[in-house]
Amino acid sequence: MTTSSIVLMSDRRMAEIPLQDCGEGLVDVRAHGLRVDDRKRDEAGAWAHVRQGVLTRLLHAQSLLPTGVLLLFMEGFRPPVLQRRNFEDYSGELARAHPDWDTDKLREAASRFVSPPEIAPHSAGAAVDVTLIDYLGHELDMGTPVNPSPEESHGACYTDAPDLSDRARTNRATLSNALSVAGLINYGTQRHWSYGDRYWALRTKQPVALYGPVDLA
Repeated sequence: MTTSSIVLMSDRRMAEIPLQDCGEGLVDVRAHGLRVDDRKRDEAGAWAHVRQGVLTRLLHAQSLLPTGVLLLFMEGFRPPVLQRRNFEDYSGELARAHPDWDTDKLREAASRFVSPPEIAPHSAGAAVDVTLIDYLGHELDMGTPVNPSPEESHGACYTDAPDLSDRARTNRATLSNALSVAGLINYGTQRHWSYGDRYWALRTKQPVALYGPVDLA
């Protein structure tokens, strides 16, 4: 599958969007009734935080899901230093696999999976990686684990990937419908959703982004 129909995080228009941070703080979703996976746990608990506006929309999305189906929160805030490390590590993997790619090509390809650090929604507390579980805590079949790279999944990580099973496609649609109605925007290469960041502003034609880089207090 190609990315030709997906606006990537490397799009030059992203940096041109003005930022007027609304000043909302980061909140810990563990205190607000969402199921939180601990595979991304860090000592400071950063992974379990998002901006208040994102949390409000996640809770709305949860209320829209069918009975017995729940959101599973995987990762929210990602400190800028970690975001930069992840981007550099993945870019390095791609560079070793494709020594003929120039800097622009590497940046574009890397942005399918890890956002360039200077505009990263996770570092603004604006993004969340999420999936679905049943009432017993079992993850629903989504066709892939949560957010594998395009290489690991052979492109099946893309939201609208072909050749998914009917069950996986239905579960993805259930997740997408709830989160979209609640006001979050999907990044079409993975189960990543955001609100208030520059990517959201670009996709929804907003004049400014509401959330910029933030620190965990």
